[in-house]
Amino acid sequence: MSIELKSKKQVRQQKADFEKAGIYAPDFDADAVNEKTHKEPAWIHFGSGNLFKAFHCVLSQTMIEKGYDRGIIVAEPFLYSMIEKVYTPFDNLVLQTVMKADGGIDANVISSITESIAADSSDEASWNRLKEIFTSASLQIVTFSITEKGYDLKTIDGSFKPDVIKEFESGTSAPVHAMTKIAALLYERYKKGKFPLALVSTDNFSHNGDRLKAAVVDAAKEWQKRGFVDGNFIDFLSDPKQISFPWSMIDKITPYPSPKVQEQLKNIGFANSDLIEVAPNSYSSVFVNTEEAQYLVIEDSFPNGRPPLEKAGVYFTDRQTVDKVEKMKVCTCLNPLHTVLAIFGCLLGYTSISSAVKDSDLFKIINKVGYDEGMPVVVDPGIINPKDFIKEVLTVRFPNPNIPDTPQRIATDTSQKLGIRFGETIKLYVEKNLDINKLVFIPLAIAGWCRYLLAIGDDGKPFTLSPDPLLKDLQGFLKGVEIGKVESAEGKLRPILSNTKIFGSDLYKAGLGERIEKYFKEMIKGVGAVRNTIKKTLEN
Repeated sequence: MSIELKSKKQVRQQKADFEKAGIYAPDFDADAVNEKTHKEPAWIHFGSGNLFKAFHCVLSQTMIEKGYDRGIIVAEPFLYSMIEKVYTPFDNLVLQTVMKADGGIDANVISSITESIAADSSDEASWNRLKEIFTSASLQIVTFSITEKGYDLKTIDGSFKPDVIKEFESGTSAPVHAMTKIAALLYERYKKGKFPLALVSTDNFSHNGDRLKAAVVDAAKEWQKRGFVDGNFIDFLSDPKQISFPWSMIDKITPYPSPKVQEQLKNIGFANSDLIEVAPNSYSSVFVNTEEAQYLVIEDSFPNGRPPLEKAGVYFTDRQTVDKVEKMKVCTCLNPLHTVLAIFGCLLGYTSISSAVKDSDLFKIINKVGYDEGMPVVVDPGIINPKDFIKEVLTVRFPNPNIPDTPQRIATDTSQKLGIRFGETIKLYVEKNLDINKLVFIPLAIAGWCRYLLAIGDDGKPFTLSPDPLLKDLQGFLKGVEIGKVESAEGKLRPILSNTKIFGSDLYKAGLGERIEKYFKEMIKGVGAVRNTIKKTLEN
């Protein structure tokens, strides 16, 4: 028997058929939830990708099944085809598939998404609906999963991007960048009644709430200079009793749709498992595959109240605790290890994280980066134990062969991640007057990233680099560097390693620049030099 996602009503009617196939289907009154949410929205999320489909909307459904009366609205600020092709045709339904280490899956129909909207200011109907949502006094929380680059209004030298400057000069009526869209929508809320609101970044970087706030306030100030917004609007955005930007730490691996999961779903009769091309060579699906583990910790700062997310397992705490948890995960216990596996995995030809972590050399490096170099500057946050967390990452999560995650995916936008994943640890060593010479494998990984930018594997064959907004600039700095010609690297790394925007500090001033250069030169000696450098460093 074939089963498929057509509508929420159909899912309720065929609940028994879904569950006979091993797929959980909810039975709450989706029509009532939709109607209540449309009239009195409480939660809207920006970013319609895998993390939202695997986590945020699942949290929303958990709250509904525990008595909450409203669902979640999703808006897509970039890839509008996601709404057109992945959400609208399926009545905003999602199939969450949790991939277990034993090869099995748990499949769950998620019916909590009440609307999906292309956040396109040139689409009058969609933009007016977003204005309607943002001017609703009932709106309590706006969350984001748009990746690091979604917040960046500036170029590598710290100046505003030319396209963004054009937006500042044209006013608030037709914003294009995600952050200018949010600033414009908040201005509508300000004009309507100055209703309070919390904006929560759930993207993986340090002090994400501050970065979100800085981008929104920067846009507002530029509009104020040009007379497009009321001067008091800046005060509104800057008062946490009116608009708050809580910090958060989120953790859930959500890779691209897996062909293996797709086949498993077909085998149980699920008819909607086809991959959908949402952009050239970019695919999504109505199903999302993810791991079992998940964490979300949020600073409890909500001036207009909040949905009962604690019922869905979200931790609410103070800013200091969020900072500790975030540093533990993003700076030490997971993200840096992921980046090490991504960099060296690409160079050594691996196509899955689970296979890369089984490389004994790479496994030793991530243990060194996590336990030996990162853990000395981690403070136990109290609510999650760092040693238990990193043990789960190294022994359960990364080795899971059923997670189809790749070094190539993790290597995306690495220039936007290094300041957090390695830079924070480096800064703490300097601030705490710790021996910087004890940092060996973090510098090795940074050298590996510079070697990665040459787009030549350790086998001497070219490979395709993952997308990165600074790729053109970075490769320009390395122009002329050749494998087998160590002298060609002389002076080439300085513009990269001294860039505080990338690393959070000048790595030469921190005492690591020359060491990274040394490792880099060793890695370009010839074919196999990356592996030889790794082994040599592990032996010392």
